[in-house]
Amino acid sequence: MALASTKDHASASNYPRPLSSIIISVGLLALFITLASWILLSYPVGTVVRSYFYGVDQTSQVDFPMSLESTRVSQVSDEVKPEVSDTDLPKSEGKTEPSHNQKDEGSQKQDFSDEVKPEVSDTDLPKSEGKTEPGHNQKDEGSQKQDFPIPSSNGTMSGEQTTKNPIQIEDRESTKNVTEDAASAGLPKPETEPETSLGNTDTKQSVESECDLYHGEWFYDSAGPLYTNNSCPVITQMQNCQGNGRPDKEYENWRWRPAQCELPRFNATKFLELMSGKTLAFVGDSVARNQMESLLCLLWQVEVPKNRGNRHMQRWHFRSKSVMIARIWSSWLVHQTSEAFGEVPQGVAKLHLDVPDEVFMKYVPTFDVVVLSSGHWFAKQSVYMLNNEIVGTQLWSPPNKQPMKINSVEAFGISVETSLTAMATNPNFTGLAIVRAYSPDHYEGGAWNTGGSCTGKVRPISPGQLVENGFTNTMHEKQVAGFYRATKKQTNHSKLKLLDITEPFSFRHDGHPGPYRNPDPNKITKRGPNGQPPPQDCLHWCMPGPVDTWNELVLEVIRREFEGNKNSAV
Repeated sequence: MALASTKDHASASNYPRPLSSIIISVGLLALFITLASWILLSYPVGTVVRSYFYGVDQTSQVDFPMSLESTRVSQVSDEVKPEVSDTDLPKSEGKTEPSHNQKDEGSQKQDFSDEVKPEVSDTDLPKSEGKTEPGHNQKDEGSQKQDFPIPSSNGTMSGEQTTKNPIQIEDRESTKNVTEDAASAGLPKPETEPETSLGNTDTKQSVESECDLYHGEWFYDSAGPLYTNNSCPVITQMQNCQGNGRPDKEYENWRWRPAQCELPRFNATKFLELMSGKTLAFVGDSVARNQMESLLCLLWQVEVPKNRGNRHMQRWHFRSKSVMIARIWSSWLVHQTSEAFGEVPQGVAKLHLDVPDEVFMKYVPTFDVVVLSSGHWFAKQSVYMLNNEIVGTQLWSPPNKQPMKINSVEAFGISVETSLTAMATNPNFTGLAIVRAYSPDHYEGGAWNTGGSCTGKVRPISPGQLVENGFTNTMHEKQVAGFYRATKKQTNHSKLKLLDITEPFSFRHDGHPGPYRNPDPNKITKRGPNGQPPPQDCLHWCMPGPVDTWNELVLEVIRREFEGNKNSAV
């Protein structure tokens, strides 16, 4: 009994030690669980882990500025892409705008994956040291990135000009506004910073004021014309060369480049804005009609005008800017009569070279821009008169064989002086008068009625191969002399300009209809067995074609006069 009692007492004395250990352990475990539960409730595991690895707390709604680079890093860090390594991405120490749910986060990832292209590296994009506003998601950022300039493939002025210098991100919005304003006004997008010093502006103006638009070269422009014979319904059939079956089209792609500056492609929107509320009138012969139709075709591509013509003149109204394009027929620009005069029978035109054509002069005060076109009708039968005295004839000889004082070329020079002087001294005319220089024809081997031809000409004459045309040169000289004599007599506030296209267009023997004057499928277009050329037109111009350049030049002359040299496109 004593032994048994002693054994039981020894066992009982050993129990408290392990029991106390268990109690202590359970207590510590309970304390640990309590602390862990509090931590988990305060800081979710996903958030802690994400913050630990990526430094992003998705639950904290903290407003602070973020950079473009930090945004990229935060969005990429959630998604590992096999083709993009960490070293390819810019590193950031900042934090990004927190997203509100996993769906938004997923959309951000997708936006970034769409943005990264194999052929574009991060170094190709301008970097910003500035910061963006909080609350912009990746979709917004992507739309902003599209504001970077995209080079145009053809370099044309349809409102999308290339920019040579990358735009800094911090200046993106201000530059975008300047660019959009320039595009809406038909101006090229700025190639440099929007801010321009006065010194730079003065230098640019002095250079432009010296720029000669009429000496340069023809170059091939693969962009082609701004319209086609199918997109313009006002082309006279004789100038619709493609519609009449002309097989070649290269003549449509050659454009004029002045030696000292660039002549922009015609900008119809810019033209209408410059001419807002104004009227431009073409006055002259069928070549004036040719140029007017070219202008209408160029403008037609942005707005269809309303025909408001009458028996006195053709008129087309562009309602958006209240612009009127008009044309008045005036073969010689001076007064003419057909009644018999002395020995000159009725039906022979009598040209009073010292009296302007009253038909168009009565409308001159209502015009803001007038383009004068004449010259070719002086080859037709007529009698020239000064002070009601016959001083010369063309294709008609007086019975008494009296000597004549002037010939047709001199009569042309006098007519230019008379008509322009009448405009320059009219107190009610304060607009812009543009004298379009003599348009060269290309009848080779004869005149228009003696077998002259331009058949087979498919591209401009190469430099150094031009054969001077003595008659064209003389007509041009007399016209220019008459122009400058008129400028010396000016008494009003109008502006007189010479559109000196004669020399540049001497190279364009390819731009005429030639034998393609009508749509007759059976017309003769080749020379006969004896070398006789088919009937053809080597005077007027195909449309589209070189004549469109005249209106590019007219637009530039108008721009310079209405805007000055600032914001020049050249």
